[in-house]
Amino acid sequence: MSGTVTVKNVTLGEGIPKICVSLVCTAMSELVAEAQALKELAPDLVEWRSDFFAEVEDLAAVRKTLAEISSVLPDIPLIFTFRSAREGGEREIATEYYIRLNQAAAESGYVDIIDVELFNEENVVRGLIDAAHACGVFVIVSNHDFHGTPSREEIVSRLRQAQELGGDLPKIAVMPQQAGDVLTLLAATNTMREQYADRPIITMSMAGEGVISRLAGEIFGSALTFGAAHKPSAPGQVAVAELRRVLELLHRSL
Repeated sequence: MSGTVTVKNVTLGEGIPKICVSLVCTAMSELVAEAQALKELAPDLVEWRSDFFAEVEDLAAVRKTLAEISSVLPDIPLIFTFRSAREGGEREIATEYYIRLNQAAAESGYVDIIDVELFNEENVVRGLIDAAHACGVFVIVSNHDFHGTPSREEIVSRLRQAQELGGDLPKIAVMPQQAGDVLTLLAATNTMREQYADRPIITMSMAGEGVISRLAGEIFGSALTFGAAHKPSAPGQVAVAELRRVLELLHRSL
């Protein structure tokens, strides 16, 4: 039932799940070096986790850093993300600045996708989606639960809410407390894909128990998976080269 989203030369929602790697350094010089190193790994997308950036509350520094990253990786779609501490990120910022930061990223011309957290006020989410779309930028509407795994129905509900708000790529990441929680996430992903999704979705179960969910997206319906270059940006990420081998193995078996 799901559709596709094409960003630059990458089409999400068809074939092998695409691999994204996150940039997580604190300084611009380190981010540029990390982006240079990513060229050898050849990920499908790159995410800048700006909550790690020491100067994230300086919009001029953010724009300059985006320009530098884009110049190093001009052909790879770039996701701009500020992950709040309440959803597993490095820090909190005021809502007003969160809005300005994401708008500035979308308007910069260097970003292809922004990530907006679902559990903001609805008017904030809708406003940022509208602002991004006006700039030709796609939007991931995301939710991260580091405390546990909601029920299958709740996971589906959150993904549907992200879709109904206008997110181009609904996303959820949950933390398993037991093996059965991973099955819950996979079942919810499959239900969303088969019954409700009209666009690609992104789902994952975190930590070691959840690794299978990062590998089996093509089977259950997740269009994007996150791999690790040097420092993982979330628990359970697999090194890019290993991740690519397993994704290709599963693809050949289908």
